[in-house]
Amino acid sequence: MSTLHGIGLLLLAVIAGAVVPFQSAINFNLGRGLGHPLWATLASLLVSIVVLSPIMLAMRLPLPSVAFITKAPLWMWAGGAFGVVFISLAVMLLPRLGASGFMALALAGQVVASLVLDHFGWFGLVERQITLPRLAGAVLLIGGVVLIQFGAMPAKSLAAAG
Repeated sequence: MSTLHGIGLLLLAVIAGAVVPFQSAINFNLGRGLGHPLWATLASLLVSIVVLSPIMLAMRLPLPSVAFITKAPLWMWAGGAFGVVFISLAVMLLPRLGASGFMALALAGQVVASLVLDHFGWFGLVERQITLPRLAGAVLLIGGVVLIQFGAMPAKSLAAAG
């Protein structure tokens, strides 16, 4: 992989992360307008289908194998359920924690879960052991989460929390 290609992949990963707080804030407002956060979750997923379908048609993607669909283990279909959990919790928690607080805590959860997934090589991932430097990075990230979440609290709230 060339350096330029690698940088492009890194930038795409940053963009993928950058759109999440926008999605969460927009869905929060949609949930308020629709009357409940779960309506916003459903609307978000329906819009995903409407946006993705023409792209897939334009790319002329072949239909998936029926044999695979019928034989795939149930865990392979859990991604959609996890998406529902994330979107629903984002819509409900974002107004309480703020965009930066929610995203920092969500990122901390993602890093911890990712370390475990990598360590055990679950779901077909390549095993990547939890090393001291990787663990230190996670601890530093979680320290940053604490600073982001509690650093924005008014002084009275900090005194009450301590």
